[in-house]
Amino acid sequence: MSTLDSGLHKRSLIFAHRGANKEAPENTRSAFDRALNYAIDGMETDVQLSRDEVAVLWHDRYLSKLPGHDTKHVDDFNYTQLRAMNFAQHFGQGVQAEGIMRLQEFIELYRHRCRLLLEIKNRDWEERTRHEIKVRQTLDMVGLSHGDAILVSSFDLASLVYAQQYRPGFPLVYNFETDQTLADAERVLEEQSFLHGLCLPIASLNESFVRLLRGQGKSIAVYTCNSDEEINKALSLGVDILISDLPQKALHMRGA
Repeated sequence: MSTLDSGLHKRSLIFAHRGANKEAPENTRSAFDRALNYAIDGMETDVQLSRDEVAVLWHDRYLSKLPGHDTKHVDDFNYTQLRAMNFAQHFGQGVQAEGIMRLQEFIELYRHRCRLLLEIKNRDWEERTRHEIKVRQTLDMVGLSHGDAILVSSFDLASLVYAQQYRPGFPLVYNFETDQTLADAERVLEEQSFLHGLCLPIASLNESFVRLLRGQGKSIAVYTCNSDEEINKALSLGVDILISDLPQKALHMRGA
């Protein structure tokens, strides 16, 4: 056992990645409701913007899970059009049709049932003004934060800087790419001390990252932990948030 292992003082929180996405279509109400059948601590979801500036839940760059829309983005369609599409169709025959879910609906339904991690997906083809609209809408819908019960994250650091200016003190998490290093983390935390923490790929997580973040009082989240090895690694290093497509497995392993 390492010195980091022996110094753990609280258990890792288990977050369902886009809901129970192995049991129902990701980022749909069905997936979120199924996730709550388990004793999860929180749920992670992805925020994008329709053409008419409605914040909706969708992860992918393209709508390729919808037949005939392989080259289309969410922001190619108005919310009414997206709502009429079947975002559950790719999951298999006999699955109940579901239109796209609004962020507002998600927050209202689940904020009092578990913790939430809202990842803002800002795309390189979008105007920066749309990035900022997405940030403002997300923070306005959440309203006053209550500790870290609701977190906002992004791979786009500029969006988090803007979020801090718009709502100082709100807990914001910077998502790391797989090619970003410990040196990158040291630089980012020095330059952007407002960050609540980092969300790391599980492959990047190691004791050096943990020591750096713990030394600065920052939160540690990791994505996406599905195998026994990945889940054990996250738990043994005492991360704050473990994001998994298999939350029931992570919960069982945490309990064991």
